[in-house]
Amino acid sequence: MTEVLPNNFIRTIIDEDIKTGKHTKIITRFPPEPNGYLHIGHAKAICLNFGLASEFNGECNLRFDDTNPEKESEEYAKSIEEGIKWLGFSWAGDTKHASDYFDKLYQFAEYFIEQDMAYVCDLTPEQMRQYRGDFSTPGKNSPYRDPSDKLFRTKEENLALFRQMKNGDFPDGSKTLRLKIDMSSPNMNLRDPVIYRIKRDHHIRTGNKWCIYPMYDYTHCISDALEGITHSCCSLEFEDHRPLYDWVLDHLLKAGLVPCHPRQIEFSRLELQYTITSKRKLNQLVEMGVVDGWDDPRMPTLLGMRRRGYTPAGIRLFIERCGVSKSPNNVDMTLLEASVREDLEVVAPRIMAVLNPIKVVLTNFSAELTSSREAPFHPQRPELGSRLCTLTKEIYIEADDFQEVPEAGFQRLQPGGEVRLRHSYIIKCEEVIKGPDGKITQLNCSIDHNTLGKNPEGRKVKGVIHWVSCDLSINAEVRLYDRLFTEVTPDKMEGKDFTDFLNPNSLQILNGHIESAGQDFKQCTLQFERLGYFIADIKAQDKIIFNKTVALKDTWRK
Repeated sequence: MTEVLPNNFIRTIIDEDIKTGKHTKIITRFPPEPNGYLHIGHAKAICLNFGLASEFNGECNLRFDDTNPEKESEEYAKSIEEGIKWLGFSWAGDTKHASDYFDKLYQFAEYFIEQDMAYVCDLTPEQMRQYRGDFSTPGKNSPYRDPSDKLFRTKEENLALFRQMKNGDFPDGSKTLRLKIDMSSPNMNLRDPVIYRIKRDHHIRTGNKWCIYPMYDYTHCISDALEGITHSCCSLEFEDHRPLYDWVLDHLLKAGLVPCHPRQIEFSRLELQYTITSKRKLNQLVEMGVVDGWDDPRMPTLLGMRRRGYTPAGIRLFIERCGVSKSPNNVDMTLLEASVREDLEVVAPRIMAVLNPIKVVLTNFSAELTSSREAPFHPQRPELGSRLCTLTKEIYIEADDFQEVPEAGFQRLQPGGEVRLRHSYIIKCEEVIKGPDGKITQLNCSIDHNTLGKNPEGRKVKGVIHWVSCDLSINAEVRLYDRLFTEVTPDKMEGKDFTDFLNPNSLQILNGHIESAGQDFKQCTLQFERLGYFIADIKAQDKIIFNKTVALKDTWRK
């Protein structure tokens, strides 16, 4: 990966640090928690951190924040690694984990206790909230910190209790270790934050070695420092956490316990319109059966987008166009679709398919007289080769390509009218056959055998439609996907639940017909000419299924 990201304020900061000699090598990191699947919001963080490291000839670490064993699994970790690779990135060295530093984190916690900067607290979560105060009311010291209270503990007592916590002498949740900072601080994160809690859960890497686990804010900054991270880029929600990040590292660096003090820089999260990215709410959709799993093509997960046929290059282009700033990054879905479409236009092989078929019988078809033509899979990519578009007596065309009473400007097939079959002859509609219910069941058409590869003599025929052979095409289930929600911000509507805005038409299933050549491209997205981009469903087993990736621009009405 050597793609250059567009200029942004983080890039400017790094560029200045390089020019001034503050850093000679850039090291970034991507630190996901292995408790879910990657989604489009993660893609922004991945492209930013890995992209900056690549551009400045540095490194980017993958580090799992595995400090909450209750919700973490190897399945999630493996999926995250695969997602990063699929997007086109690789990390420096081996995969790292916050748990790699558990011994160091514990050692530093004891250091804070010994320096009288941390204490063991027995307040319940509810009591802790009461003592903390709010944005208009300063907090008050825990009785276990306040020297004037009979429950006050000396640093010797706190150290002994913390070691007992580590040894499993107390029940889950009964005690925490808190930093002594400032209960009157206007920043709630500095009001004696908890840095360790008792939690007996089996850890995916350390097993049952630990029954106390460090909190994220404490773990993250120390992990960054131990890895020599130069620029710790995170979402804007952590801006108020930065003073705590700096407080911890300032003290540890002064004591010579960490090698450096990384700089935390915040940027706005990516919010995609007509969707949600909350893991809890996405899981709710899965459990409700609204979608058929985390890889449902309507989901904003990388698994879902991959199954839908979105390309890594298309997603990277989308992220690049979204930009990086501190301003809200609420992006229209059309920008994602346009970026994917732009990439697919260049790389996707093209075939013909009919999704709403109407039968056409070519009345003057002759095996001796009627010919077929080779057609390239892509007009600008000869290396993809070509296929023979074999014309037969009976073909399917799209029902929308015929109007018995044509509207103004309609240039497709109509009674007595002519149209060219894509990669084939011009045909003329001679007869419309209807069933007892009045619906059209068949069109009888004639072929102008003098129009294969050339224009007709003495007249102009403007319309071109696609088709497939009834005998040689492949039956396929085709799934058309629309936005999962009808509201731009479904989880931010006051007084409403996000499920109130589910789109009942987000999935339409059709029985279509595709050129047999489509079987040769099972792992890549195809363009169904004049219809859109589609990909064979990777989960289909007993039948052929194509998922719609993104539509083409329909210009015939313009």
